[in-house]
Amino acid sequence: MKKFLGIIAILFAIAFQSNAQGMIKFKETAHDFKKITEGTQATYSFEFTNTGKAPVVISNVQPSCGCTTPEWTREPIMPGKTGKVTASYNSAGRPGSFNKTITVVNNGEVSQIILTIQGSVEPKK
Repeated sequence: MKKFLGIIAILFAIAFQSNAQGMIKFKETAHDFKKITEGTQATYSFEFTNTGKAPVVISNVQPSCGCTTPEWTREPIMPGKTGKVTASYNSAGRPGSFNKTITVVNNGEVSQIILTIQGSVEPKK
């Protein structure tokens, strides 16, 4: 009987521990650069906080095209701590409007988060 109760206690502990997950909460998920001049490297940092109960690791950040370069916090983000995902848009040779996405893949409660950058590139004079 003691073994049975011990096993039940261990199963409950594992079940409660598996529910503890990290949760990335971005201050904002979209940024509008408005008008930028062609040739500008437009850069914006999306800041976030881990509001969950376990560390979060960002395993990949995938832009929607090769014109956008992402950088991100690579070490585990502990509960209550902050990190960032920075998106740089290369406007060289790309006059006109743009609307790009950056997919943040992580081990948190929401495993994929979509960030958006947009704006309008004015041709060089």
